[in-house]
Amino acid sequence: MNLSRTRQASYSVIGVVLLAVMLFPVYWMVNASLQPSGGGVSTTFFPTHLTLEGYRLALSQQSRNILTSVIISLGTVVLSLAIAAPAAYALAKFRLRGGNVIRFALLITQMIPGIVIANSLYPAYNNVGLLNSRLGLVLADASSAIPFGILIIYAFMVSLPMEIVEAARVDGAGHFRAFRSIVLPVSRNAIITAALFSFLFSWSDFLFALTLTTGTNVQPVTLGIYAYLSNNVVSWGPVMATGVLSALPAIVFLLVAQRFIAAGQLGGAIK
Repeated sequence: MNLSRTRQASYSVIGVVLLAVMLFPVYWMVNASLQPSGGGVSTTFFPTHLTLEGYRLALSQQSRNILTSVIISLGTVVLSLAIAAPAAYALAKFRLRGGNVIRFALLITQMIPGIVIANSLYPAYNNVGLLNSRLGLVLADASSAIPFGILIIYAFMVSLPMEIVEAARVDGAGHFRAFRSIVLPVSRNAIITAALFSFLFSWSDFLFALTLTTGTNVQPVTLGIYAYLSNNVVSWGPVMATGVLSALPAIVFLLVAQRFIAAGQLGGAIK
C-alpha cells in the first residue's frame, strides 16, 4: 500500500513538473507584457511594476490585424464545415464508387508540405486577383482544413445507425432534410471538434499569409508579430502583449468547445 502511494505521489510530482515546464513560456509572455522592460535583460521573474503600456501599443498597432485574423478564421470554419459535413456524410452512408480511394487521397493531402501548396496557389491567385485578399486566405486555409474536417466527421458518422435516417425517410423527409434535421444534431460533437481544429489552424497560419500577401492592407496577426520581430526590437512589451492578445480568441474558443470534443452519445436517438 505504501509503495503504491509513493508511486502515485511520484507520478503526481512528475506531472506537475512537466506541466510547469510547458506553461512557463506562457507565464513569461504574460509576465514580460506587464513590465516596462518588456522582455529585456532587466525583466524580473515576478512583475513588480505593472504597466499596461505594452497592451496599449499592441491594440493601437495590431487591432486591425487581430480583426483580420478573426474574419479569416471564422470564414475558414464556415467554409470548411459547409463542405466537410455533407462530404463526410456521403462517404459514410452512401455507396460511392471509389470511396476508399477518396479517403486515402484525403489522408495523403495531410502529408503534403504547406509550402508546396502555398507556392502552387501563388500564380493561380495572381492570375485571378486573389492576392492580398481575405477571401484568398480563407480559401487557402480551407484547402488544408477541409480534408482534415472530413476525416474527423467521417469517423463519427460512419458509426451512426442508419435506422435514425431511415425513420426520417419513412416520415417523408428527403435526403437533405434528414441530413439537416437528424444527422447534423446527432453529430454535433464531431462537427464542433472539426470547427475547433479549423479555427486553430487558420488562426495560427503563417505560411499562407506570408506567401499570399505582399502588402500590409490584409495582414493577419501572425504577420503582425513577425513584422515586430523583423525590426530592431527595443521594447518587447508590445510584442509580448500582442502574443497574449492573439492567444485569447483561441483560448476562449477552446474553453467553449471543450465539452463537445468528447465523443458524442446516441442516447435517446433510437427509441
